[in-house]
This record gives sequence, C-alpha cells and structure tokens, in this order.
Amino acid sequence: MQLSKNKSNRKAVVLTADKFEDMEVFFPVFRLLEEGWQVDIAAPGMKEISGENGYVLKPDKTIDEVDPGEYDLLIIPGGAPNGAPATVRKIKKAQEIAKSFFAENKPVASICHGPYTLVSANLVKGRHLTSFWYDGVPEEIKEAGGIWEDKEVVVDGNLVTSRWPMDLPAFMREVMKMVKNV
Repeated sequence: MQLSKNKSNRKAVVLTADKFEDMEVFFPVFRLLEEGWQVDIAAPGMKEISGENGYVLKPDKTIDEVDPGEYDLLIIPGGAPNGAPATVRKIKKAQEIAKSFFAENKPVASICHGPYTLVSANLVKGRHLTSFWYDGVPEEIKEAGGIWEDKEVVVDGNLVTSRWPMDLPAFMREVMKMVKNV
C-alpha cells in the first residue's frame, strides 16, 4: 500500500524496515498528514515491507537515498528487537541521518526499540530518553551513557522518546509541540 502524499514545505522521514510495529509507524504518519506534512517512508530497499500485525507499506525511497537536509523531522519507530529496529540500526546511512539531525538540532522522535539506532550512532550520551522497558533496550541506553527514564514520554532538547504503542498519544502530543513552528 502506498500512502497518499501531501505536497508541503514541512517534510518528515520515517526510517523503518520489514517487521515494524504497525501503530508506531501509522499513528505518527497519519497525524502528520492531518497537519499537512509530507511524510516519506524510507526502508533498506524498495520492496514492500510488513508490520508485525500485517499492515503493508511500499517505501517512498531507500534509506541510502535520504538527504537529511531535505527534512524537518526524523521518526524512528520500533518493532520487535529482531525486526525493523535491529535492521535499521545496522545501516550506516541511518546512523548518519540521525547524526545529521542531532548536529542541526532538528527534531528527532523515536519510540519503543527505535532508540537502538540512536545508541548505534553514539547519540544518547548525557541525554534523557525512554524506550521499551524490556529486551535490553534500557541497558543499552545506559551503557551508551544515556539517562533512561520509565515515563510515557521524555523530551530532551530536540529528542522525543516513548516506550510503546500505548504511549503514542503522549508521544505525538510532544512531537507536534516541537514542530509547531516548522
């Protein structure tokens, strides 16, 4: 399924892969589309990818094709620890995209196992964030120098993080506050 696109000056990119957490992709995408944003889904390749709950997406571009300078918001959703988050975190270009957003202080939103990519890119040291509370994610964040908090949403500068799908309302409330002037 290809999502309908808005043509907008405000652009977000979602970095994901096969076996993503369906709600953690679709909820933010739909919320941003409601506000008139253009949202691109970037995956390792151009073939269809499937969510853990059966929803299917056709990526707009590959992660390697993403120019972070074209985007105002980066979203890194989660999924099972051996699914999309494990795939995305290993892609050097995904790490470079995250580093670019942090270097430019542009908004980054990550949920569940999504912070794996931030850990792999060495971006969590000294930052407050949250994630899924199991599967070793908090331990990885702490080992990388991050300050893990068990809260529905944590905002630290340009970074918004949440734990799991049930936190999506709080997650998107804070994301929308952060990007209101974009």
